[in-house]
Amino acid sequence: MKNLRLPTLAMFVLVLAGTAHAQFSLLYNLGTNAGDPTLPTWVGNFALGRDGNLYSTSPTGGSGAYPYEGTVFQLTPAGTLKVLHNFTDDTAYSPQSGLTLGTDGNLYGSTAAGFNANNGNAGTIFRISTSGAFKVLHYFNTNIDGEEPLAPPIQGSDGNFYGTTGYGKGGVFGSVYKMTPTGTLTPLIANLGGHAAGIMQATDGNLYGTVRAVNSKSGAIFRITPGGKYTVLHNFAGYPNDGYDPAGTIIQASDGNLYGTTSSGGTNNSGTIYKMTLAGAYKVIFNFPPIADGRNPFAGLTQGTDGYLYGATCHGGTTDHGVLFRVTYAGTFSLRYNFPNSTGNSTACPQVALFQHTNGIFFGDIYEGGTHADGGLYSLKEGLQPFVALVTTSGKAGQTIEILGNGLTGATSVKFGTGPAASFNVVSDTYMTAVVPATGTTGTVTVAAPSGNRVSSKEFRVLPVISGFSPTSGKVGSSVTITGTGLSQASQVTFGGVNATITADSATKVTATVPIGAITGKITITTAGGTATSAATFTVI
Repeated sequence: MKNLRLPTLAMFVLVLAGTAHAQFSLLYNLGTNAGDPTLPTWVGNFALGRDGNLYSTSPTGGSGAYPYEGTVFQLTPAGTLKVLHNFTDDTAYSPQSGLTLGTDGNLYGSTAAGFNANNGNAGTIFRISTSGAFKVLHYFNTNIDGEEPLAPPIQGSDGNFYGTTGYGKGGVFGSVYKMTPTGTLTPLIANLGGHAAGIMQATDGNLYGTVRAVNSKSGAIFRITPGGKYTVLHNFAGYPNDGYDPAGTIIQASDGNLYGTTSSGGTNNSGTIYKMTLAGAYKVIFNFPPIADGRNPFAGLTQGTDGYLYGATCHGGTTDHGVLFRVTYAGTFSLRYNFPNSTGNSTACPQVALFQHTNGIFFGDIYEGGTHADGGLYSLKEGLQPFVALVTTSGKAGQTIEILGNGLTGATSVKFGTGPAASFNVVSDTYMTAVVPATGTTGTVTVAAPSGNRVSSKEFRVLPVISGFSPTSGKVGSSVTITGTGLSQASQVTFGGVNATITADSATKVTATVPIGAITGKITITTAGGTATSAATFTVI
């Protein structure tokens, strides 16, 4: 493995109308040194480690046998590249996925190929520590659970990992799987009807993902419930309609809606940006023109801490080498950077979604281009302030939550919404933990650090818990006090499924009136953080 200091090879400060304050830096031309990662491709997600460094994969390059079977690499915010792992043989190779940070501090990814004696070269899921300890957790078998996983697994709120494959059992198109942290894998959906892109878990607890175009189909968006119910929410109609080939992983933005891209289709057959509600209402918010503002976005979107959605196109722009852009919820588009001819004799073609580091800066890579036509690593500065990132975005009072950031040493307090943390522990300048307080409310997490407050990029949902209620029986019109944690911001209380009137609420106590029509049954409370149901039954007299 090598430690390579990244020289600043090029810097372009954009001063065009609509792009002021965006500063692009090409940090490193891949292929400059022997053993470099090369040709970083879709999906290629970046992950932020507890150490404050960025991690991803390349499907080629490294020191493995020809054709150089890929790497896991580390990129520091200061611009140092380190090859963390070389895929050197056929047991696992060609990682296109990028990585996901697990709650155990390890990184998880997949290889499109790789085999042992029993699986027939169908691909793997692996775990790697930030120090380079590597382990294959699962070998796919075409006849059992599918093959060719191209996206990284994500860790769900239940602690298990979920992901997709390009092919399902028996060679059909696409599958979705569930895997325990130790590597026991269970197929959830055996045939999606197309190559699956990545998936994500929304605040409603469901998994959402896309199926890429195949044969005569233009692709689809689907939902899977925790119970395994599969629903197609939208079928794409291609050109000149609403998009074709949704390659990028969808995201849930802070407005609660899903946003994504299609690589082509739309009114100009150059790709689209779309919005969809969790209920499935779909709308194209931007159609890419043939060239000017970019075309063919294979990468998904990233929401910055300024609220804008950021993305990249593989082609288009003034040189047709690709662009970086941002867009509002309403579809107002702003070009942030045009990749110039100087990036090499082939298109830059960024295919990987931008990643915002907790220092506020975006990082990404280009598939081709650069001095050696092997791609490159870049940053995009938009003048955004440092923040903290939450490893998990929901939890109950008493649960320990992991927080990533920078400048955390010397932190004096942590708040969950308006509730101060019961306790917290600063492990390093870039990593800390905090215990969700009983008085915590759903909202952003704020860390008071010496250099200023660090506010989380996403809201933390304090999950409600009902520990008891008194009295345990009563007549219609009587008052009942429900105790627990995470109960503030209560929007609904039901007795046996019938809505009640809330007369008072706090983080640990809610008072409600038994409603007309109430029947004997469980009490439920719905808050901004979720819904809780009592273990005991309330008896209506």
